[in-house]
Amino acid sequence: MNKLVSGLLLSLSVVVTAPLMAKGKPFEDKFRQLDELLPTPNVYRTGSGAPGHKYWQQKADYVIKVKLDDEKQRLSASETINYTNNSPDTLTYLWLQLDQNRYNRNSISSTTKTTRWANNKNPKTSFSSMRNLVRSEEFDGGYNITRVVHGTNGRKLKYIINDTMMRIDLPKPLRSGDSFKFSIDWDYNMKEQKVIGGRAGYEYFKEDGNYLYEVAQWFPRMAAYYDAKGWQNKQFLGNGEFALEFGDYDVSITVPADHIVAATGELDNARKVLTSEQRKRLEKAKTAKKPVIIVSEEEAIENEKEGTNKTKTWRFKAENVRDFAWASSRKFIWDAQGYSEKGVDTMAMSYYPKEGNPLWERYSTEAIIHTIEQYNKYSLQYPYPVSISVNGPVGGMEYPMITFNGPRPKVDKKTGEKTYSRRTKYGLIGVIIHEVGHNYYPMIVNSDERQWTWMDEGLNSFVEFLAAQAWEENYPSRRGPARNIVNYMKSEHQVPIMTNSESILQFGNNAYGKPATALNILRETVMGRELFDYAFKEYAERWKFKRPTPADFFRTMEDASAVDLDWFFRGWFYTTDHVDISLDKVTKMHVGNQDPEVEKAWDREQFNKQPIDISDLRNKDMKRRTHERPELLDFYNENDKFTVTNADRNKYNSTQKKLEDWQLELLKNGKKMYAVDFSNKGGLVMPIILKVVYTDGTDEVIRTSAQIWRKNTEHVSKLLVTDKEIASIELDPYWETADVDVNNNYWPQRAIESRLQLYKRSRGKSLMEKYNQKLKTDKKDESKDADKAKKAA
Repeated sequence: MNKLVSGLLLSLSVVVTAPLMAKGKPFEDKFRQLDELLPTPNVYRTGSGAPGHKYWQQKADYVIKVKLDDEKQRLSASETINYTNNSPDTLTYLWLQLDQNRYNRNSISSTTKTTRWANNKNPKTSFSSMRNLVRSEEFDGGYNITRVVHGTNGRKLKYIINDTMMRIDLPKPLRSGDSFKFSIDWDYNMKEQKVIGGRAGYEYFKEDGNYLYEVAQWFPRMAAYYDAKGWQNKQFLGNGEFALEFGDYDVSITVPADHIVAATGELDNARKVLTSEQRKRLEKAKTAKKPVIIVSEEEAIENEKEGTNKTKTWRFKAENVRDFAWASSRKFIWDAQGYSEKGVDTMAMSYYPKEGNPLWERYSTEAIIHTIEQYNKYSLQYPYPVSISVNGPVGGMEYPMITFNGPRPKVDKKTGEKTYSRRTKYGLIGVIIHEVGHNYYPMIVNSDERQWTWMDEGLNSFVEFLAAQAWEENYPSRRGPARNIVNYMKSEHQVPIMTNSESILQFGNNAYGKPATALNILRETVMGRELFDYAFKEYAERWKFKRPTPADFFRTMEDASAVDLDWFFRGWFYTTDHVDISLDKVTKMHVGNQDPEVEKAWDREQFNKQPIDISDLRNKDMKRRTHERPELLDFYNENDKFTVTNADRNKYNSTQKKLEDWQLELLKNGKKMYAVDFSNKGGLVMPIILKVVYTDGTDEVIRTSAQIWRKNTEHVSKLLVTDKEIASIELDPYWETADVDVNNNYWPQRAIESRLQLYKRSRGKSLMEKYNQKLKTDKKDESKDADKAKKAA
């Protein structure tokens, strides 16, 4: 749209902003409260967003014994669960999650896979994708449940398995405040993660014949039961992760004797499984200023060669965690460094095969400590005694105190040299920050991931962005900066952020990128850092070791900041609208002083600025009657309509006498006024940020709250009053609102710059040319083989 500038004499201006919309289109109040979308506050969850005075939460404690079969890649285990009913309800059955059943060939996840091949005339797929398809069909996955009994009398319990969920019918109702103990035995085949995928599995190293195991979602786990949902027994289809209960864990892991094991919790029997030298190194690491090697690369390489039929049992204990994961391999290098803050001592540790060096020994443990430092600033104090990063087949996944992270250097097959790209370096640092950060969201701030992915991934991606910026200047963050989300915001096939995890389209952008960007915009543009940081930290403190819902987050952010954010959450989280505010027109005005000598001179100047009419231009040399008969010219030909007459002067003098002093003073006001018109083309209402440059070279940034749109969400005008002449105006000068079209953000309008790339056309080879070329190549190869044979003879 063209930017128009017109001059007007403003004698008196009364501006009324009314909710006038396009003809026939009803007014939409985008600032109405979210009351109809949020649940009614109650004794469990308050209107302020805090837990209510009767908030309750279930507890599940586990004692588990598991054995790893390194020959068959199979787990066999038994567990005893002590489930405490802290709810006010009486329960007649319990639900458990059987996540491994997703890999059963008859599961909902397996049988509902779709393909796009049918819509493609010449379908293509990669070898790895085809291998995944074939091996997934062949893989015998899922739990083999062999025993479910009462924990005290050993009697069998009635149960039913429904896909990835298992219901245990209680022998008698479990009343509020009571506990129930029961035991389950099971086994299952582990999958090759790089072939079948998923959040856990094993990796086989062909070069040395060893395996590396990352074990997660490996035991039947209690499903969540809570006030806002009841049982969270929605089936696990792959995207929606886990809703879990907190509890204490005592886990014994039996593995080959030459394996090193990393796990959730603290190692309880170090004297039985570690050498004295390894224990000394661990002690040294507690107060070290940089990572200490516990198992060196040389030691790990020697360990790879041996192999053994003997076993060791590693015992780990963890308090107040919602899950348990572990990793095991004879290939592991192990380093560690202690970190202490506010009386909490944490051991940051990394486990990785030699294939991870030199990248892992340099960055992994450093990234763990950096993450804890930064997340403590913006969220809550890290409470656990360890934080672990493991390199294996899983690209990135989080569990309490332990994370699985994938990036490794590349190996030149000819020279054996290991190098890594910029992308791999920052990919490793970024994924460690992200996955370790998940210990805060959702491992401590325990949101329901089966329902709302964004409460886990989005919040964590936002704090990851803050932490990454503190790693180094110009850190290449993907998610967080507003400019990085614009292509998604204007794309097709979107769903709102407030969509269930299994129904999300464009998963990464929707659940990670958009909410992270929204929070960054809240912090930098809508609320300001001080208000935002206080409210965001308040949310983490309120809901640590508890289960918040979206409403609790929305309400807390408002409650702790006194900023009305319903309009923001409605637009960003409940719609697929985007930001596109257009700077349409600038009108320059001044206060007319009513003096005809001044005002008519200004009128003449504006008239003379108008272009000449095309007819007048072409009639310039036309013969006219008054040229031949000059006597026809009179007073009106000598004086135009802008000539000041005595009548004008008399009227002016008469009017001035009727005005009071303050009114006369206003007429002398020399201020310059610019009416700037905006239109909202994208649907999302947002603050208006303007960079105004003056003709004297100075500039200023003017910020206007989004409330400017409250009575008209499609068109608004902003009046700028200044002593100086404005040279240019730029809307959203720092690209902070995720405006999808910045080309309509300038006055005067700017030319759009682009680049035209030239290339030389090349003719493709015919089949005959390709055949002849192959014959020549084959002859050369035959000749080389003959020469080699002669030399060998």
